[in-house]
Amino acid sequence: MILLAAGLLNRILGFVPRIALPRMIGAEGVGLIQLVFPFTIVMLTLIAGGIPLAVAKLVAEADSRGDNRSVGTILRVSVALSLAVSLFAAAICFLLSDLISTRIMTDARVHTAFLTMIPVLPLVAVSSVWRGYFQGKQNMIPTALSQTTETLFRIAATLLFAWLFLPFGLEYAAAGAVLGMVLGELAGLVVLWLQLRKDRVKPPNDTPRVKASRIDESPLKAILHTAIPVTGSKMIGSLSYLLESILTVRSLVVAGVAAAGATAQYGALQGMVIPLLLLPGALTYSLAVSLVPSLSEAASRGDWVTIHARLHQSMRLAVVTGAPFVVLMGLLAGPICTLLYGDDSMADMLRWLAPLAVFLYMQAPLQAALQALNRPGTALFNTFAGAAVKLALIIQLATKPQFGIVGAIIAIGVNMILVTLLHWISVARLTGFRMHPLDFLKVLLAMIVMSAVALWIWNHDLLGVDGLNLAVSALLATVVYLLLLVALRLIDRHDVTRIGRFFRPRGPS
Repeated sequence: MILLAAGLLNRILGFVPRIALPRMIGAEGVGLIQLVFPFTIVMLTLIAGGIPLAVAKLVAEADSRGDNRSVGTILRVSVALSLAVSLFAAAICFLLSDLISTRIMTDARVHTAFLTMIPVLPLVAVSSVWRGYFQGKQNMIPTALSQTTETLFRIAATLLFAWLFLPFGLEYAAAGAVLGMVLGELAGLVVLWLQLRKDRVKPPNDTPRVKASRIDESPLKAILHTAIPVTGSKMIGSLSYLLESILTVRSLVVAGVAAAGATAQYGALQGMVIPLLLLPGALTYSLAVSLVPSLSEAASRGDWVTIHARLHQSMRLAVVTGAPFVVLMGLLAGPICTLLYGDDSMADMLRWLAPLAVFLYMQAPLQAALQALNRPGTALFNTFAGAAVKLALIIQLATKPQFGIVGAIIAIGVNMILVTLLHWISVARLTGFRMHPLDFLKVLLAMIVMSAVALWIWNHDLLGVDGLNLAVSALLATVVYLLLLVALRLIDRHDVTRIGRFFRPRGPS
């Protein structure tokens, strides 16, 4: 709930620079900023891809045993490791900045922005470890506070420095925007540091020594055991996205689409449609983050009843909360795209992918479960298999004139389904976990009724203004959906009780 609230707030705030920055520095200036991002994402994945999750998992296991000595050791070793790797990467980036900006990013004007980006590497490295620590302690408030603070400072600083540096040219305006992002990360790091001071790890002598564990014997090895496969899995995703962008545009050109048209079609798909599908990602992210320490703690006790309960709870929440987005994006794709982008040419893409998005929403909790249960290598293989199939299908289908961009959409949809099913099979084999089919039937029934309500309100055009009709259709249909969830007992008194406990002040432990 805490991470969900912060995630939704950050996503809403994130629209501010998306709207204001292009108006300030234009599409060309935004393009210079965007050129910095792909390489930065790859570097951050290498530096902090899997360490935060490893920290969360190991801290949860040690904390469940009351082993404060191991908790402190994990935190110190992980910070030292992340900081060392990030400083080494920053030095390499600085020394090779000319080569990277001219050859890899293809535009020498991005050099200043790239240099400005380098300090973000150690900042993210340390903050990610501290967030992993708090998540392992199952305290999501510091993470939520730091993310929200980072977003607010980033928005203000990005717009301010882009405006201040604009008179010196687009190159410096783009660098100013990147500087704002760096300052946002610094602000988030300060919040985490202040929270860490309040929740300082107890000195080893304060806690009785517990039985030696894998963490005590080799903390670095324990961290790398989880971090390396998770980093590999994320790297596959990053490289897959890079190759997807290259192969899709080239395949469309082979299919007879002009180069500019191919770029525009892929831009509509990845820049407009996919972000809409990822809107419920705030919830799936919060589920995945909170699931890792919860399952790790239960697994360390051999508590399979709790593991099954947590898995069922997270999967049910992922499906139940993602379903209304699927309905609205599938049925009202045209008016949604027109309202947001002033153009409904990409509505068919959204309409085709929306029904498959439910698999995407289930994917994050399942992957988190594999990582929490010491199967990060399995998650890595499943992700790799899905990426390979997706890229192969893009080459096979998008190059054919009868498919074109639809071939890329089919490939992305198959990837969503395949990776989710592979994760599901892996989790089922590992834990014996089974979903209740009746839950899916209940959600499907609620979606059908919600669809009828949304279409009836939209088609009757009660308010005469498309934007208002869309808002009323979505709101009333969602209210009906929630009432049906209660009536069908997909939301029960236990869920309400948990939410009530969340809002009540906590007593001393």
